[in-house]
Amino acid sequence: MSLSRRAFLTNSVLAALAATMLPKLSFAQWEDALKNKTQDDILTQLFNTKDVVVSDKITITAPEIAENGRVVPIEVQSELAGIKSITLIAEKNPTPLIAQFNFADNFAGHVASRIKMGATGYVVAVVQVGDQLHIAKQTVQITEGGCGG
Repeated sequence: MSLSRRAFLTNSVLAALAATMLPKLSFAQWEDALKNKTQDDILTQLFNTKDVVVSDKITITAPEIAENGRVVPIEVQSELAGIKSITLIAEKNPTPLIAQFNFADNFAGHVASRIKMGATGYVVAVVQVGDQLHIAKQTVQITEGGCGG
């Protein structure tokens, strides 16, 4: 059975994306990282350091007030070169580690997602460049019951 050109290209693109997006940690390491409750503990588990540099080259786009904490749109854009990963943390969540996106070389630093937030707090974007962690934060206010009160 031969593949059509379209099927071959589709499968090739999907395989390339999967190879660059797969976690570089073992399942046990991820399980431990998900149990951590503080930003420092999460960073230590994932990167073996909690040292970060606050960066104005990272922009987080999120609503200042989210009426529905179950679906909060988040977008992270970075002007930094040589990005290895972007990690999202919602500090007040019962499980603060939201996601980590690992990238191949020459990736343009942009991710967008919808996350769940249990309470008003910071959304933190951690951008790994080489062995250095760059960070940006933005407060998102979650309203009760999704109707502002």
